[in-house]
Amino acid sequence: MSDEQASHETRGVTVELLATVDLGPEIDGMAGRHLRMRKVTIAPGGVFGPVHDHKDRPGTVFILQGTITDHRNGIATDYGPGVGWPEDRNTTHWLENRGAITAIEISVDIVRQI
Repeated sequence: MSDEQASHETRGVTVELLATVDLGPEIDGMAGRHLRMRKVTIAPGGVFGPVHDHKDRPGTVFILQGTITDHRNGIATDYGPGVGWPEDRNTTHWLENRGAITAIEISVDIVRQI
């Protein structure tokens, strides 16, 4: 594991699975894939890492509360309530809560069935 990855290990994060849909019966060619919705809570000072990509796992994020800093390509971008971002095959990033209040996001993605 590189120093970059080690310095961004997950801490202060809880993840709650809200819903899943088996996409195989719904859409031809999607056997073995699920649409997943999660609520991710990041405490002040918390990190959602390590650095990871979204190849074969596209999704979107919507911020409900607080501010989440998204780190990708050496750029830190702050997102507050009511906004979010896409996570596509070109996304490689890690997240943190630099704020004083708990940040909450809703994350929806397509994952392979485990």
